[in-house]
Amino acid sequence: MPLGPSPELSLPLAFRGGLAGALAPFGVFLGGVGTLAMLGAPDEKGFWPILLAALITGLLLTRDRARYAEAMLDGMGQRLVMIMLSAWLFAGVLGALLSAGGVVQGLAGVASLLGLGGGAYVAVAFVTAAVVSTATGTSFGTILLCGPILYPAGVHSHPAALMGAILAGATVGDSISPVSDTTIASSGTQGVDIGGTVRARGRYAVPAGLVALVVSTWLGGRTTGQGTVPMPGGSVSLAPLAMLLSPMLAIGMLLARRHLIESLLAGITSAVLIGLAVGALSPPALLHVAPGTFGATGVIVDGMQRAVGVSVFTILLMGLVGTLQATDVLPRLVATVQRRARSPRGAEWWMVGVVSAAVLLTTHSVVAILAVGEVAKQTGERFGLDGYRRANLLDLTVCTWPFLLPYFLPTILAAGTTRSEGPAAMPVLTAGMVGLYNTYAWALLAMIVVAVATGYGRRDG
Repeated sequence: MPLGPSPELSLPLAFRGGLAGALAPFGVFLGGVGTLAMLGAPDEKGFWPILLAALITGLLLTRDRARYAEAMLDGMGQRLVMIMLSAWLFAGVLGALLSAGGVVQGLAGVASLLGLGGGAYVAVAFVTAAVVSTATGTSFGTILLCGPILYPAGVHSHPAALMGAILAGATVGDSISPVSDTTIASSGTQGVDIGGTVRARGRYAVPAGLVALVVSTWLGGRTTGQGTVPMPGGSVSLAPLAMLLSPMLAIGMLLARRHLIESLLAGITSAVLIGLAVGALSPPALLHVAPGTFGATGVIVDGMQRAVGVSVFTILLMGLVGTLQATDVLPRLVATVQRRARSPRGAEWWMVGVVSAAVLLTTHSVVAILAVGEVAKQTGERFGLDGYRRANLLDLTVCTWPFLLPYFLPTILAAGTTRSEGPAAMPVLTAGMVGLYNTYAWALLAMIVVAVATGYGRRDG
């Protein structure tokens, strides 16, 4: 049953003040997010009221409130948004299983057994974070999981270089993992499969990753302290490392062009079975129902709850984007891009510029891709740019700014994990400092410039 009168969908949604009125809600959102960032920035839940205020602002400025409400619901209800929410839900469970099973502690234990310190330990931290983020597809989860474990143990490494390497490793997974939200969004908006997109992405991400690893290792060794890495919390079992087979299974299935949901569920199932087999998990830890509490706890419940914050944030933000999509702003933008882009290289510069502006405006990588995906698709198709090429330019671009600038959640979360107590505590770092030492994001930004300027990777997508 319709929630209001049926509006004339052929007419663009109009706002008082024209373009300024249409963009005013985004101004409210960006101003609110920026203010919260300077005050210490909560997680995504802290941004919910800001988005609510932005939606109300748009409702007050629009000339057709019924149409505005329908456009908001259309933005929230896009199929690709539902795919993203499902991916976050299932990837959250997989990540929680790996975390509870002690996978990161096992990887840190390997570094301890090898007696690594200085730049070598920074390299291990980079690789560990990259493995976890690639396996889980989440940079946020990787930062919150790896930061508190790996950073305090790096007493013989350069602090900023170490935390920057952890953030860089988290960025790696966000840019190359088949289960990453940006991978799903970029391939979906450009109409190409996830497996092919990831395979084509290797030509950009692998060189950037190798450069970042070398630079992080060098920066991490710039300290006078030397020695081995202490074993976190005493002895650490390496048996949980067998659970890494689960994300490898999910990633392998995606590369073999199996369905995203099928792959994630297979990864969850195998993680549970392997974790139980090696003793890293127990049935009560997976799900526990306490009599009389009318509630359930456990790793699986915790994993699903991890997706709540970002899911609601994305739904609200996509509602805001939906109201903008109902205006004539995006068609005008497409027309401007197509009029000014006179070559494939020019079209790519416009694509990179537009998605950069979108992510800087929304502070959300996935929403930025969803907002400008159709612009990139139409523009790219006009100049014969392959779908994989378009998807990778969008994805790699949004994996740079949020991991470099201090008002985005990844840098804020990374800086937050440096706060520890005790006489031997490592120094507390700012979000700006952590972003500055994210060698992978800088290398990726340079790779994008080189790829567009020279045409590297353009001919065969």
